[in-house]
This record gives sequence, structure tokens and C-alpha cells, in this order.
Amino acid sequence: MSTNPDILIKLEGITKVFYTDEVETHALSGIHLEVAPGEYVSIAGPSGCGKSTLLSILGLLDSPSEGSYLLNGRPVANLNHADRARIRNREVGFIFQSFNLIGDLTVYENVELPLTYRGMSAAERRQRVSEALEKVGMAHRVKHYPSQLSGGQQQRVAVARALAGKPSILLADEPTGNLDSRNGEAVMELLRELHREGATICMVTHDPRFARHADRTVHMFDGRVVREQEQPEPTEGQLAS
Repeated sequence: MSTNPDILIKLEGITKVFYTDEVETHALSGIHLEVAPGEYVSIAGPSGCGKSTLLSILGLLDSPSEGSYLLNGRPVANLNHADRARIRNREVGFIFQSFNLIGDLTVYENVELPLTYRGMSAAERRQRVSEALEKVGMAHRVKHYPSQLSGGQQQRVAVARALAGKPSILLADEPTGNLDSRNGEAVMELLRELHREGATICMVTHDPRFARHADRTVHMFDGRVVREQEQPEPTEGQLAS
């Protein structure tokens, strides 16, 4: 299969079927999707439409029942557990709705933890963690624990943890779902800033206000992509507002 250097993610015919008590649930049916480097894509749709299942497959947390998945030109749909974990650690940054920070680790240690699995030197880890926390405005909280932070601050730390690994793509699953509107907008502005700096982002959201920040919105319904919508370039008035 030929590869296109302008395509970071390429899904072809991705299907996911769950079997429970002799019942087949078709979570995804024939998904075709391409994401280019530096693109910001939102995945939207009603609850239960398959958005999070798709994100789990993109992040190598789950495997498709059928179909092919190329990440950076490499087939990854059927890799073994160890290879999936290695690629996930190096190429994918996750931002979860529930933050998923470890309560008995400091802010610094939470951001550093994924890097320790790479055999990276302490000096390089220190530089990566410092840069990531500086970027999200949390460098002054390195010794704090998650319980000492607000929800918005915890999500900023989670973004720093994702950034520190310098991944090919950031996957955000309802990143504002547990935040009030003010903190939610602040996290979205942070993602917009990262995108302006060149980050590739794929975000699941049910909030149309946040979906509009993306370059393109993929609308899902009953496990299928039903529509793709390019976002128009903002006008000067919109940028100033």
C-alpha cells in the first residue's frame, strides 16, 4: 500500500463490533477518515454514536474488528500489545474528560511519568516537563498535588503531560466536560494556541461552540460518518471579538 506523507492518520473501512450476551453491537460501521499533519479535527454527534470508540481506536487503546489504520504511514490496526503501548507512548498524547492524574504524584511527577518509560535521561525529562508546564501556565505549581488544584488547573496539567512526549497527534475526549464554562473556554483557547503552533489535534466534543474551533468537523450518527464540515476562515471582526 502506498503512503502519503501529507496524511498522518488514514482509516479505511473501520468497523467495531462488541459482543455481549449473544448481542452484537455495531459501534462503528465502515469509517473512512484522513487527518493531515497540523490539522484540527473535531468529532461530533449524539451520545452513543461511536465518537469515543473511534477515538480509542485512533489512540491504539482498542482495535477495530475490520478495516485498516495507517499512522504516519505504518499499519497499526493489528499490532501486538507491546508494540501498541510503545507507539502510544511515543506518538499519541491523550487529554481525557476526567483528567486522569495520579493523586499521590505531584504535578511535576504526573507530567514526567510517561517519559520514564522511554529510558530518557533525567536531564531531558526535566527539560521536557519544564517546557510543557511553562506552555500551559502551570510552571509555578510543580510541587502541588492534584487535590490542591482546581479542575481547570488539573486539565492544564493533563495537557502538559500529553505535550511533554512531543506526540504526532493530541487526542482530546470531551476535554471540557468536567469544567465550568470559564475554565472550559480557557482550555479550548490553550488547544487553539497549540494548534496555531503546529499541533495536530483530534477532539471529541458534544458542544457545537467548541467544535467550531476546529478546521473540520466530522459528524457521526449510529457508528457512521454522516457529514464532514469545513470551518470557514474567521473574519477580522470574529478574531477581534
